Amino acid sequence: MDYRTNSQDLLKTLKTLETWDSLLPGRGKLRLIACGGTAMTLLGYKESTKDVDLLLPETTEHGRLISFLRQAGYEPITSYGWKRPDEVILFDIYEGNRVYSTELLSSPLEEGGHRKICEWNKIYLGALNPMDLIISKMFRGDEVDIQDSLLLMEKERVNLKRLETRYRATAKYDVGEEKVLRNFERLRKRLKKDNQ
Repeated sequence: MDYRTNSQDLLKTLKTLETWDSLLPGRGKLRLIACGGTAMTLLGYKESTKDVDLLLPETTEHGRLISFLRQAGYEPITSYGWKRPDEVILFDIYEGNRVYSTELLSSPLEEGGHRKICEWNKIYLGALNPMDLIISKMFRGDEVDIQDSLLLMEKERVNLKRLETRYRATAKYDVGEEKVLRNFERLRKRLKKDNQ
């Protein structure tokens, strides 16, 4: 069965984060930045996503969350995925400026790097900015990523020229630079076709 997290499930996820907030030991905030389909669902652009994608740009905050997850009964299921045996929702937790295999040019914590969703005592939740969302999706370049990117470009009125400049700059740091540049050309062609 292909489980998908819909907007109702994401509300439950927010409740889960609120619970984490009440149980989290220590002081200081954990700044979680939603990325991928999770960010799109939280922003109201998508009805569901496969899992909950969260990025922790600061290494110490990432380590603190992973330590807490282990103590709370979560187990590593994949390279990035954490899940409790009695729950369906999988949390993909990324460290630093890397979303999946995409190394972002700058920290999502910098000004303009994300949009605030909500905040509790110890946990802050934001959504990755639209340009970096598109870049991280198009570096993978599946059909669903193209559709999501087109939707983001429309809803957020992303400037194609600025996006291309940032995309090309990000691609220079990727081992598969040629492949990800081809993915951008696919996006450009679809954009042109959809606007005819």
